[in-house]
Amino acid sequence: MIAAPEIPTDFNLLQESETHFSSDTDFEDIEGKNQKQGKGKTCKKGKKGPGEKGKGGNGGAKPPAGPNRMNGHHQQNGVENMMLFEVVKMGKSAMQSVVDDWIESYKHDRDIALLDLINFFIQCSGCKGVVTAEMFRHMQNSEIIRKMTEEFDEDSGDYPLTMAGPQWKKFKSSFCEFIGVLVRQCQYSIIYDEYMMDTVISLLTGLSDSQVRAFRHTSTLAAMKLMTALVNVALNLSINMDNTQRQYEAERNKMIGKRANERLELLLQKRKELQENQDEIENMMNAIFKGVFVHRYRDAIAEIRAICIEEIGIWMKMYSDAFLNDSYLKYVGWTMHDKQGEVRLKCLTALQGLYYNKELNSKLELFTSRFKDRIVSMTLDKEYDVAVQAIKLLTLVLQSSEEVLTAEDCENVYHLVYSAHRPVAVAAGEFLYKKLFSRRDPEEDGMMKRRGRQGPNANLVKTLVFFFLESELHEHAAYLVDSMWDCATELLKDWECMNSLLLEEPLSGEEALTDRQESALIEIMLCTIRQAAECHPPVGRGTGKRVLTAKEKKTQLDDRTKITELFAVALPQLLAKYSVDAEKVTNLLQLPQYFDLEIYTTGRLEKHLDALLRQIRNIVEKHTDTDVLEACSKTYHALCNEEFTIFNRVDISRSQLIDELADKFNRLLEDFLQEGEEPDEDDAYQVLSTLKRITAFHNAHDLSKWDLFACNYKLLKTGIENGDMPEQIVIHALQCTHYVILWQLAKITESSSTKAFTILCDILMIFSHQIMSGGRDMLEPLVYTPDSSLQSELLSFILDHVFIEQDDDNNSADGQQEDEASKIEALHKRRNLLAAFCKLIVYTVVEMNTAADIFKQYMKYYNDYGDIIKETMSKTRQIDKIQCAKTLILSLQQLFNEMIQENGYNFDRSSSTFSGIKELARRFALTFGLDQLKTREAIAMLHKDGIEFAFKEPNPQGESHPPLNLAFLDILSEFSSKLLRQDKRTVYVYLEKFMTFQMSLRREDVWLPLMSYRNSLLAGGDDDTMSVISGISSRGSTVRSKKSKPSTGKRKVVEGMQLALTEESSSSDSMWLSREQTLHTPVMMQTPQLTSTIMREPKRLRPEDTFMSVYPMQTEHHQTPLDYNRRGTSLMEDDEEPIVEDVMMSSEGRIEDLNEGMDFDTMDIDLPPSKNRRERTELKPDFFDPASIMDESVLGVSMF
Repeated sequence: MIAAPEIPTDFNLLQESETHFSSDTDFEDIEGKNQKQGKGKTCKKGKKGPGEKGKGGNGGAKPPAGPNRMNGHHQQNGVENMMLFEVVKMGKSAMQSVVDDWIESYKHDRDIALLDLINFFIQCSGCKGVVTAEMFRHMQNSEIIRKMTEEFDEDSGDYPLTMAGPQWKKFKSSFCEFIGVLVRQCQYSIIYDEYMMDTVISLLTGLSDSQVRAFRHTSTLAAMKLMTALVNVALNLSINMDNTQRQYEAERNKMIGKRANERLELLLQKRKELQENQDEIENMMNAIFKGVFVHRYRDAIAEIRAICIEEIGIWMKMYSDAFLNDSYLKYVGWTMHDKQGEVRLKCLTALQGLYYNKELNSKLELFTSRFKDRIVSMTLDKEYDVAVQAIKLLTLVLQSSEEVLTAEDCENVYHLVYSAHRPVAVAAGEFLYKKLFSRRDPEEDGMMKRRGRQGPNANLVKTLVFFFLESELHEHAAYLVDSMWDCATELLKDWECMNSLLLEEPLSGEEALTDRQESALIEIMLCTIRQAAECHPPVGRGTGKRVLTAKEKKTQLDDRTKITELFAVALPQLLAKYSVDAEKVTNLLQLPQYFDLEIYTTGRLEKHLDALLRQIRNIVEKHTDTDVLEACSKTYHALCNEEFTIFNRVDISRSQLIDELADKFNRLLEDFLQEGEEPDEDDAYQVLSTLKRITAFHNAHDLSKWDLFACNYKLLKTGIENGDMPEQIVIHALQCTHYVILWQLAKITESSSTKAFTILCDILMIFSHQIMSGGRDMLEPLVYTPDSSLQSELLSFILDHVFIEQDDDNNSADGQQEDEASKIEALHKRRNLLAAFCKLIVYTVVEMNTAADIFKQYMKYYNDYGDIIKETMSKTRQIDKIQCAKTLILSLQQLFNEMIQENGYNFDRSSSTFSGIKELARRFALTFGLDQLKTREAIAMLHKDGIEFAFKEPNPQGESHPPLNLAFLDILSEFSSKLLRQDKRTVYVYLEKFMTFQMSLRREDVWLPLMSYRNSLLAGGDDDTMSVISGISSRGSTVRSKKSKPSTGKRKVVEGMQLALTEESSSSDSMWLSREQTLHTPVMMQTPQLTSTIMREPKRLRPEDTFMSVYPMQTEHHQTPLDYNRRGTSLMEDDEEPIVEDVMMSSEGRIEDLNEGMDFDTMDIDLPPSKNRRERTELKPDFFDPASIMDESVLGVSMF
């Protein structure tokens, strides 16, 4: 390690600055003006005797009788009252007044004030310990630091400089400001008393060597900011010394008669005092540099290293005469190899401040030659921010001296203009512009007022073209333009110059552009026009279109106007000149997309529009290249805008062109398909070229009125029959037919989209993995699994067309019955759509988590779709209990997030929205049934996901505030009763992993969800009711006979009924209990079957057949089918019945309802019958039957 240099004592600055001495900031010098003893002592605070250390500012006498206060607060027994730390932390008070209060305290009793400052640094490190007056008098710094380390809170690794939250956001800046103001206010006397600064520097040096990161980080920051403040003081002293020396020389050079000897003595005395002060400041700076910087610039913590490098950059820039030399620059050069990007970034920003000042270039020559290669290599740094700053630094180096960077160095930066990361590319573009485009020859000064080919930008445009071609990345012209857009806007928008270079003849002695250069210029010109018109980077260079400011919008409109006025006239000429060149024409034909078409009318440019249309027509006739024809088609599409008056003119031209192409195609086709004659190659080429033109236009234009389907169908049919049709003709005929179908689909109405959805669901069911059932593995190539985008579109269609509000308003009493019938019919169609999608979920054609958006509608649309949703829940649970549970909790999380977006995080937990989510959770919990062993893993996984969601978003205000989603635990507690006793303990332990000790002590209202959820896990530890072994309710039951007593809506379990889990019953996958229906229940619609328009009418199921009976799950025993009939007057009451699985009933008799026999302490919600169901019996029955399309009539064999 090279030792740090001593700071030279003879500082010489050329600049002049008057800095007058004043005692205003130090108030008054209590011990006499600038009295000092023992010059040159080291700044290490050694062990002082009690008499020396305890004397304070009063020579060992008793403390003054005046107020012993700090910031208006008394200090007792020398214990720091944390007021200084609190004031700095709040950052509300002016730092000047805070420091002035401390200086006043220091002048009354410097030991107490210094103790206050020491404890300030200790507390800023996050240590709870306090340095007492006794410790301060009798303990060495190392002993004090060891004592504070023992009292440091090791439970948390956070300390003020790293803490999050608004109260700590400005702490670092306030902390640094305090140190700077403290030195500035004390710079004329107190810092020279050999007590305050010695003590502080010694303390910070010791803390910076601590093993505790908080001490090391905080003290290093404080020491570096202290050093920066001292450098500023040293700079002022140097300036004052120069001024004093100049005044002394001026006075001494006067004639003896006019010379003032007293003034000479005063100036000598002043210079001597300044020199003494400067010597002391140098000692302080050397102590900090050698004691802190030299060790901490290579600290293990990147933040500490970054602080050191940032500050040394400030020293070299602020006081270049003392610090800007190789002895200090080497630390920055070495650290450029740091493994952390944050530190490397600080090195580059520090160097940028130095290279920006051209006066310092001479002092940087050796450093530049030594570390230039490293800076060039950092342009490819893996951290994009570092790469950007490295390129910017090289740009400054280039401006200071062009000879420093070799051609190879520059080429390493040039290619970065094609980088996908825009900040890197923009920085490289600025470097390129400074190197190749910013220099202007003296001969060009007279060309400034010229325009076009003779303008000053002509040579620069050529240079840009040459660079583009030499880079050998021709397809990236848009990236090159975007990279230089910010720094070379004037050059890139000189479209008049570019147009002149393309159309005008070269001047005498000027070399004309080659064909390749003209193609490159046209491509660059197109890219500049696109960038100006769209105002956003090319694809891959940005995150999307941003909102333009008012100034940017005005610039955009002005540019589009300029583009239109110029190229509306020039484009026909350019097309005429390059009409046979496919590449040039393709790029030129894209220009009208960026025109302001209104200018054709307002500027009276209709004749130029006609010229453009003629040129496009000629190009269509000359070319058969697909890119050129599609460009012509897009140009017509851009010009055929009904909003502008030119529409009729362009539409007529387009119709005439298509008429000619269609007539020609029909005529050629008739000759081509004549029987008995073999078509020759010339006829085939004519048909193919005409078909290419028609296909290209049909892509962007609706050509339905020309009836192109018939002729293409005839062409394809003949090709199939004869088998000798040329391949290219078949391809383009199919493509043209494809466009015909697409244009027809674009005209499909809403009813047609509903039918298309049903057909699509049928097709997905047919070609799902079910097609291989029964040993038909040979059909595996036909299996199709919809991707995530298709699944998302299907779900969006259901949400938009099924879960909608119906209008119950009736216009008249006469039309009420008809209105009700139409509503019921509409509901019937919506149920069919939902059933079709739910079948895809049940048979795992789509992901199960898509059902979350369906399940969350369970309560809101229970009357309309409750039976379908509930059956879907049941079937998904049979397929995968855990995934079903995760889907249920996901649906609750979605509802919770929607509520947060609408009401914010400070919502009312007694609101109807939140209560509705809780009620839905309760309904979900009831569907898990009584067999807790069967659903054990699913319930545990549900709680795990719920807990993680509740604690996922921490509160930005700090740990003292609850996580943002904590209220979700209130919803999750509805599932606690479904946990076994031992699982409750497991879930509770998992919950504690997310809780801090402080959370468990909180009792405020905002923490109630956490408390209630914890209680739900702790409650009922010894009381596991609903045992699946006994199958009997823990609360008892009584026998109710149907014959002796009518149904009352509360049904009890038959007394003494035992549900034995025999081998036969345990092997069954599920068991459904039939239910009774009272006379008050409206007839429920049965779940619908698929109604495809491409299939034959499916067979009608028997009334007793349902989803379970037609399409049973793979079980070994017979299952009782589910009956959708309901009891009572409330449809919602039925949902209180949990689904009971794998429980065999006694054959001695039917139980009226096992689930209702369980006496749950839940609230019955009675909703009025839906009007939509009043005449449900009038509808034909619909079945939720996924097997309806999978019968033998479809595939000829039994599917399942």
